[in-house]
Amino acid sequence: MMKATSLDAIPLSKTIAERVEKGLVQQLEMLRGGVEPFPITSDEKSLVEQIRMRTRQENRNNVTRTMAYWACYHAYPELHWALLAHMVSRCGGWNMTDLRGELLPHLIDSDQAEHLFAFLERANSLIFQDAYPQLLLYEESKKRKKNLFHLLPHLAISMWMVPVWQAFWTDQESAALTIALIVNEQNYIEQRVVQKEQFQQTVLNKTLFKSQGWLQLNQVAFPFWSLSTQGDSPQPHLAGLILENFANLTERIEFGKSLYALLFGAPEVLQGVLRYADATPHTGSRSDYWPHLFSPIRKAPPDDLYQERLDGCFLKKGSLPLYSPTLGAVWPDRPLMPVEPGDWFQEASEPLKHMRPISVPQSYDLTQAMYAGLNKLELAILTAQAMNVR
Repeated sequence: MMKATSLDAIPLSKTIAERVEKGLVQQLEMLRGGVEPFPITSDEKSLVEQIRMRTRQENRNNVTRTMAYWACYHAYPELHWALLAHMVSRCGGWNMTDLRGELLPHLIDSDQAEHLFAFLERANSLIFQDAYPQLLLYEESKKRKKNLFHLLPHLAISMWMVPVWQAFWTDQESAALTIALIVNEQNYIEQRVVQKEQFQQTVLNKTLFKSQGWLQLNQVAFPFWSLSTQGDSPQPHLAGLILENFANLTERIEFGKSLYALLFGAPEVLQGVLRYADATPHTGSRSDYWPHLFSPIRKAPPDDLYQERLDGCFLKKGSLPLYSPTLGAVWPDRPLMPVEPGDWFQEASEPLKHMRPISVPQSYDLTQAMYAGLNKLELAILTAQAMNVR
């Protein structure tokens, strides 16, 4: 397993953390006192509507969202969260297309695939519709050279983010902003997705999801090239982590923070990811990173019986690549459902616990684990087929 070579932690300024805490206390007082959001001008109302419209345009599907995050980071590299979101969103897209790819359809039926996609899509789109307007407001603030974060409540953004963005505008501490956004996004989907009865019944309480390890839905991996190979390796490694309990809010937040520490605390991962993201448009197909195993085009007609193809991390001699479709080929765009109103931020002590320095994960190369996971999936398919034949 590869290990971090330089930083021991992503630092977080105590002064900024204290300033954010003071601002949050003030926000809570406003919230509980029923104070209306700061009044805005007609020009600012127009800007708010433009941001909403642009967000709707880019929130059509996983591919448009993923590339919107990348464009944002490319323009403003101080927005570390945008790169993290870009890479996590790539993983979300690959999970979506796996449901219609070569392997999983042999183990789950079409209804199960639909429920899983709806779950992934809802979480994916909700995070985007909340976070992307914040990124666009920062972009507009930079263009106008003027702090516009008093507009956040008019975009239905949590009060939690107001003092965070105010502090970032003056101090540009990327770590504090990134951690706060991770806390925000996971709290934002807690009631709207994770605790939602619909998803509890169709996904989260199902044995299928609880055994998500073999589905590989709990792995987030970033393609990168090891510095030791100097970019000569034709296929990237996969750096990442495994989430043990998706249903636990605190665990999701700490998982997101660890992914951030990995991405920006391990130099070879950051350099490799930037090289990869710049050179590889996201399509949703796993052939984006491992074309030696996957193809976005089905090379052979689908058979009722799956034929063994994998030999460790390679295809058996003469075997055709595994089908991994592009997103648009298997999941057409679908209208976004209305977002439930309300601000998750009601008290400061619990979310503030997460505003602290982060250790860089010491072991993070998931390459062999991902290969092993594919081999296990294939074995599960062959075993199920053998049992059915009997």
